[in-house]
Amino acid sequence: MPDVHVHASTLALLTLLGACGAHAASPADLGDGLLVGTPAEVGLQRAPLDSLTPEIIASEFPATTSVLVFRKGHLVYERYFGTGGINVLNNTRSATKTVTALAVGRAVGEGLLLSSEQPAFEQLPDLAPFQHDGELKRGITLMDLLTMSSALECNDFDERNVGNEENMYPLTNWSRWAVDLPVKADYRRGPGGRGPFSYCTAGTLLLGQIVQRAARMPLDLYVDHRLLRPMGIRERQWARSPGGEFMSGGGLQLRSRDLLKLGTLLAANGNWNGTQLVPEAWVKRMQTVSNVVDERQSYGMLLWQRQYSSPCGTVNGWYMSGNGGNVVLSVPLKSLVAVVTRTHYNKRGMHDQTAKLLEKHVLAALTCSAS
Repeated sequence: MPDVHVHASTLALLTLLGACGAHAASPADLGDGLLVGTPAEVGLQRAPLDSLTPEIIASEFPATTSVLVFRKGHLVYERYFGTGGINVLNNTRSATKTVTALAVGRAVGEGLLLSSEQPAFEQLPDLAPFQHDGELKRGITLMDLLTMSSALECNDFDERNVGNEENMYPLTNWSRWAVDLPVKADYRRGPGGRGPFSYCTAGTLLLGQIVQRAARMPLDLYVDHRLLRPMGIRERQWARSPGGEFMSGGGLQLRSRDLLKLGTLLAANGNWNGTQLVPEAWVKRMQTVSNVVDERQSYGMLLWQRQYSSPCGTVNGWYMSGNGGNVVLSVPLKSLVAVVTRTHYNKRGMHDQTAKLLEKHVLAALTCSAS
């Protein structure tokens, strides 16, 4: 006679997998640190969430693999599409940058780094001498790199720019290339002390190298011990250069539920279930505008900001963002965190599509009488 006893976690997983197509009342409780509930229990309407069908995904939001919604301490919606799944490691590309900002904040909080205003290149003495060295390069601080406002001649949005990240990937040693980048001769800081915004993956790569040297351990182990494992995150895969350097500017692969945990960590200003993993003041600074990027978006510390439409009017959101249309969104005033993973890489309009998905099917679920 076959064994009819099923382990509780296995049963929960089977329940969850069945719920992906059956609109279960609430996600499965897997005992992974995320409490679960129903949309109604946290003041959300079910209809906008249920209207996100595979047909809508295919026609309006192609290559979406998961959508998760967390509100008022509970995961209340979890659905996987296409190649997505509960144990799939999602390559959310530049969403990794926000993890790097959290790691820098933890290192500052521990005293491994003195402050965010430390000169960055002084923390990389083993890579000296640097090409294009001088007062301007030596004046680049950690905060300059965190806010994408450094003097480095580096712009990933310009394919002809010498510091575009695509010029780095064919090389063996990425940090060597990054420290040797030229600087902008016309660089000027504004009244707030920050230079103009220029999206630069190379700078975030250097931040990871700085944390690794300050901690005197490989970057992956530092992030594991200080951030991921305290949140129960064990499955992860880092991208690495041909020379073995950890890519702190993109490509860290995580499960959707674990991405959600990072979103809740941001929403709670660095606190995870009562434990302060990153200093509160640091995470609040991450969610403070450093530069206005365009008419829709601003930037904090390796974290994006924009306004979203909702039935309650315009709401402010802070989000981790990556190529493909990947987003981990926190809407602090509505106590809401959402994850959207997609593999719609390098496609025009991918980020606008994700914003539309969030507005039509997640934020549309808000009931305005509930805070």
